[in-house]
Amino acid sequence: MPAFKAPLQGVIGLAVLCALHAPALAADADAGAKIATQGGSQGAPACINCHGSQGEGGANFPPLAGQPAGYLQRQLETMASNQRKAPVMGPLAKALTAGEKADVAAYYARLMLPIKARQGALPTAKSADGAWLVERGRWADGIPACAKCHGPGGAGVGLDFPAIGHLSASYMQAQIDAWKNQGREAGPLGLMGAIAQKLSAKDIEDVAAYYQQLHSGSH
Repeated sequence: MPAFKAPLQGVIGLAVLCALHAPALAADADAGAKIATQGGSQGAPACINCHGSQGEGGANFPPLAGQPAGYLQRQLETMASNQRKAPVMGPLAKALTAGEKADVAAYYARLMLPIKARQGALPTAKSADGAWLVERGRWADGIPACAKCHGPGGAGVGLDFPAIGHLSASYMQAQIDAWKNQGREAGPLGLMGAIAQKLSAKDIEDVAAYYQQLHSGSH
């Protein structure tokens, strides 16, 4: 077992603990619902145009329903400031006021997440590559299990670790590429930036396929 395993697990655990105890954000979810369906006060279009009527997402747009409000608000802020490179969403996020960002994030956070926290069986053979990465990780390459941060079934943990168990492989890959190219803020302690450098395209396909299998019939 690599010597760095315990310290890294401790760091992850500390980040999760901080996320769970972060202060709640003051926001108006009802006002956020109006922004989602009608747009913002400064010209931002309705979110439902791309992300669906219930925040379910689309072919090229991620689902928003049930994601932590703090996480969603931070993504809007980093896209507005260009810390997260987003040619489509950047200008739209910039057109939302600070209050509107918080409000629309609160609205989507109160919608139902379409997946459940579901623990998969611990794989015993590395031939189950997606299951192995999600449930056990690949410590020889410094890759912790996805479940360590994103929770059972990739249903998310706290304010900083979003749900990923319902994301498509193509969307996951786009985010991994963004982290590799420093086009997206790397999250708490830069964890995802470091991990992304070690994940291959096959890894991402395997992880997405495993989550899809794990959640089949859970909607």
